[in-house]
Amino acid sequence: MKIIEKTKLWFLISLIMIAVSIFTLASNGFTRGSVLNFGIDFTGGTLINLRFPEPVSTSQVRDILGKFKLEKSIIQNSAENKNDIFIRTSPVDTETRVKLVDAFSEKYGNVELLEVDTVGPVIGNELRWQALWALLLASAGIIIYVSFRFEFVYAMAALFALFHDVIIATGVMALLWRDIELPFVAAILTIMGYSINDTIIIFDRIRENLHKPGKHNFTELVNRSIAETFPRSINTVLTVITVVLCLLFFGGKTLKDFSLVLLVGFSIGMYSSIYIASPLVVMWKKNKK
Repeated sequence: MKIIEKTKLWFLISLIMIAVSIFTLASNGFTRGSVLNFGIDFTGGTLINLRFPEPVSTSQVRDILGKFKLEKSIIQNSAENKNDIFIRTSPVDTETRVKLVDAFSEKYGNVELLEVDTVGPVIGNELRWQALWALLLASAGIIIYVSFRFEFVYAMAALFALFHDVIIATGVMALLWRDIELPFVAAILTIMGYSINDTIIIFDRIRENLHKPGKHNFTELVNRSIAETFPRSINTVLTVITVVLCLLFFGGKTLKDFSLVLLVGFSIGMYSSIYIASPLVVMWKKNKK
């Protein structure tokens, strides 16, 4: 298996994916006013869940919302019940919510208010910082752990691969303009945990082969180590992706975006562990000589 010999190809593929992700984020910032479609957890706002007597279209709902100057709200049908509608909008007070439900009931019959979730902008800003701190602390922990178990070079290669995974997974969510809520942060941390585990398995095999008697060509040794762990990496990611696909298609609305991030992240994580992290170690080792 000649993985290291094609390092430039793997890096080019990754560079293209990262460039597309960054371009998408920047483009969203210019055209949509935000790099990501941050939900009410981060921006502040109101989530209203209504149950209608009969199914209604999003355009019908938007017509009523327009009377309250809320026509720019995000409207989604529930996957579990065709009569349920989710409305994500700017913050609305209790009086407006009551008038809104009354307006729907007047036109479409008895409309039931199932849920109201309000997050203020101050709380939303606090959640952004907490999410950022979670990512930074996870990164610091990974550097310390991998440096202690292997070498600092291995830690930096692993961390670069993790950021590679996070940027691409975030880029996909930006491209699809999916909601970014707190589960997105949980998904990113889960991806980092999975990816670092996959990377350490390869690094561990490299270390085992280095300790075997005889002279070693480091490039050939890394290729052999990847080949020896390749079936395990493929079987593991296929098993995990099967579960994630089940969550994506049958898990309901609340798990769809979470599952989508995991699906992209796990797939990219397997790629980066094999084709990015290990070649980076070889490249940095050669530059040290």
